[in-house]
Amino acid sequence: MKHLLIFTFFLCSAVVMAQSPKGAWKSQEPTGSTSTLIVTDNYMIIASYSVLNKSYERTEGGPFTIQGDQMTYTPEFNPSDTAKVGIPIIYTVTMKDGILTLKYDEAMVWMKIDDGGNSALTGAWKVSDKDGDLKPQLTGTRKAVKLLSGTRFQWIVFDTVEKIFYKTGGGTYTFKNGKYTERIEFLSSDNNRVGTTQVFDAKLDNGVWDYKGTNTAGKPIHEIWEKR
Repeated sequence: MKHLLIFTFFLCSAVVMAQSPKGAWKSQEPTGSTSTLIVTDNYMIIASYSVLNKSYERTEGGPFTIQGDQMTYTPEFNPSDTAKVGIPIIYTVTMKDGILTLKYDEAMVWMKIDDGGNSALTGAWKVSDKDGDLKPQLTGTRKAVKLLSGTRFQWIVFDTVEKIFYKTGGGTYTFKNGKYTERIEFLSSDNNRVGTTQVFDAKLDNGVWDYKGTNTAGKPIHEIWEKR
């Protein structure tokens, strides 16, 4: 019986360690900037920025897999170091009491914001083949990805083949009663829009997320996304 209990303990531990750190996480940089990490079932994005100073600093992201306590992450974009694009990085992952640690050469420690479980929009999204404002912009190998946790979002436009970063933005959101609302905390192309809010008419139908409205400049926006 004793050996059976020990075996059961280790089996349960292995199952826990194999779980993805799905949701949103944050860490505070020594400079005073904030870094956020959004993790879906198989994709993650990191961004560093300062809401107070309305400044965007850096971002990177890509798909990952987890086996045991080992996360294999392969960046699809990293404008700060394009040489790392496409090169797998293996992190040792630990999660305990709302703290996530990703260890490679050094340890990155993150505090939980949400577990990604309280929103129908949680996941990784790509631009749909249906009509929408973004589709005509994504020519060649250029692509757009949008990640949402339970409370946070980030989108990015990039080219993995050419290792080109175009733009990104993110912050917090709500989706309720047909209204999708974003509050921008960073935007690489226009720091003046940090702190602004955008409200869109939105619907989610069979894995297709469709929303439209106007941006802070008063220009119409119509975007259609599908689960990646």
